[in-house]
Amino acid sequence: MPGVASRWTFPVAALARPEMMNFEQRQAMSSSPAPTFLDRVAIVTGAGSGIGRATAVAFAESGARVLGVGRRKEALEETARAHSSIAILPLDICAEGAAESVVAAAVERWERLDVLVNNAGSTAVMPLSETDRSRPVRSQRDGPEHACPCGPPHLRATSGSIVNVSSTYGHRPLAGGAHYAATKSALEQLTRSWALELASEGVRVNAIAPGPTETDVLAAAGLPQDTIDEMRAAERDRIPMGRLGDPKDVANWILRLADPLSTHVTGQVVTIDGGLELV
Repeated sequence: MPGVASRWTFPVAALARPEMMNFEQRQAMSSSPAPTFLDRVAIVTGAGSGIGRATAVAFAESGARVLGVGRRKEALEETARAHSSIAILPLDICAEGAAESVVAAAVERWERLDVLVNNAGSTAVMPLSETDRSRPVRSQRDGPEHACPCGPPHLRATSGSIVNVSSTYGHRPLAGGAHYAATKSALEQLTRSWALELASEGVRVNAIAPGPTETDVLAAAGLPQDTIDEMRAAERDRIPMGRLGDPKDVANWILRLADPLSTHVTGQVVTIDGGLELV
């Protein structure tokens, strides 16, 4: 406000150009509290690689005890080697009784549950005429649908939260990946509906929607490396920030949404795409 001096007020240009800040302003920004999860417990599905692995490690580095879940035992073991606070449980979250087993394992081991991250999923890029109608839908939607009903009783006791991992294709079309986009869109609507339903119980539900990110998801979908390289190059050229996302970019925002201090944030879908949706 005019005529009111404050050490928190600095030139608008400095917001875009950190090099213009003075020492005090830099110190104020760098001293902003990072999310802390000391002695809290987080379950991360799809923790064997990419965003899931980065998220499991980020939670552990922030003080949490983490149960990493996924189908590939060797990949999970590699994740666990990144931090001593990560335990693993190899299984398919969509299998009958799997979600109950995951939640029970975390609660039995640590006697609480604070965060559930629904990250497990896969993609399939193919023309509509070649689409297997069951597989893409099951992998994206059924994982969270299985896991979420088991979490709230324990999350209620800790005023915990659920974070779902969607995609920018949850709210924009994807030619050649219609079922993937549709299931991510469904996940975002589940996020909003669960947030409304669980708000009175003190449980928050949010989602992250990453844009193109450096993960092995396209290779796992069966695409040849030259095709992946072409797709990544085309995506990179369109992103205003000039690079693909890093799994750590996404993991950082998952922690922010799950942060116990973010008590009034629920039902939100936060896009992390380097500005891609602006063009």
